[in-house]
Amino acid sequence: MNALHKLATLAATALLLAPVVADARSSDRRQPMDIDGGAADYSVDDSRPTVISGGVKITQGTLRIDAARAEISMRNGEPSRAVLTGSPVRLSQQLDNGTPMSAVASRVDYDLSTETVVFTGNVSITQPRGSLAGGRVVYNMRTGQVNSGGGNEGGGRVKMRILPRGTAGGAP
Repeated sequence: MNALHKLATLAATALLLAPVVADARSSDRRQPMDIDGGAADYSVDDSRPTVISGGVKITQGTLRIDAARAEISMRNGEPSRAVLTGSPVRLSQQLDNGTPMSAVASRVDYDLSTETVVFTGNVSITQPRGSLAGGRVVYNMRTGQVNSGGGNEGGGRVKMRILPRGTAGGAP
């Protein structure tokens, strides 16, 4: 695999971060992806992760991701894990029904083999009908199951706000 093809494959991994919520805009996955960063360090084999750093910006359709650093690991020539870190990592996307979703966390870790996304550190996920905040949120994309915990932030509590239909509100 040549270096350019490898980088394109790794860039496509960021696409896999798009469905961090169950209703993420499905058409975004078919859009071109643009990645902008200050530096990229990668190997032409799977021996070490690819690291993109220096104000990483990823856009694809309605998906927007801002992070200080993106690290993508490969296994058998395929992306296996993507870790975004920052202060904070910011994700925003329009859902299939047209409503916006935004998420903020210190770290976002996506394991492709288990299809699990783990948000950690001052997590806040907001949609027009509600929000969730805590120290850690785990989302299983296969099952749709969400588990959250307060961690050390917010007094060790999880905070949720669920709004009635036809209303809009901010974070808890």
